[in-house]
Amino acid sequence: MGKLTNRVALITGSGRNIGRAIALEMAREGANIIVNAKANRSEADAVAKEAQALGVKAIVTLADVSDKSQVDAMFSQALDTFGRVDILVSNAAIRPQKSFTELTVDEWHQAIGVILDGAFYCTQAALPSMLETKFGRVIYITGDGAYSGVAKRAHISAAKMGLTGLARGLATEFAEQNITFNIISPGRMDTTRNQSFYLDPAAMQKVDDIPMGRLGNPDEIAKACTFLASEDAGYVTGQTLHVNGGRGYY
Repeated sequence: MGKLTNRVALITGSGRNIGRAIALEMAREGANIIVNAKANRSEADAVAKEAQALGVKAIVTLADVSDKSQVDAMFSQALDTFGRVDILVSNAAIRPQKSFTELTVDEWHQAIGVILDGAFYCTQAALPSMLETKFGRVIYITGDGAYSGVAKRAHISAAKMGLTGLARGLATEFAEQNITFNIISPGRMDTTRNQSFYLDPAAMQKVDDIPMGRLGNPDEIAKACTFLASEDAGYVTGQTLHVNGGRGYY
């Protein structure tokens, strides 16, 4: 028996990197998995096959989480297949850098749409089955930059800090229904990223300001997520867990 045996977990943005690691770690612990990607079906299919090889059920749902109709269709597919969603990990995000004075209204709304609106849509869609079963685990993924501040990423930080407020408010509202809401904030991770998003891509590989002297591994975020999704964390809600090698205490 794994920590998540027979649970159903939906992880947004789980075709690669941290999302993929979370999906596979939860599968190792016995959860059935809904893999979400915006458009890259081949990546999502590969993750689903890896999860199935671990002995669980897994399906793929392509959806842009900033579009409520697509989110609703994604959850409809998940519920048709599994009957419920026990665990939601809102991981999908974008990270373009741009000076605030040059930021367009569309670019502002794009960041808010994917990160904050996406979490809102997914959470509203997940809650009915969680309320019915009196069990739910919702985890929002943020990042160190949201707390420390990063030049030319104010729009991203604003959206991700919004997740903190959302989690804390919902943690209070739904505590009596055994539904928890928590934040995981990864530090600098060893992942594959779109380098065009970064004005200084080399900065993402720096370790001299990380007390542990290394980048984090996506599996370390995945294990933290699995803890928060399990019965072990039943009394943990409204909290932010920083997994960052000691780089800043927020």
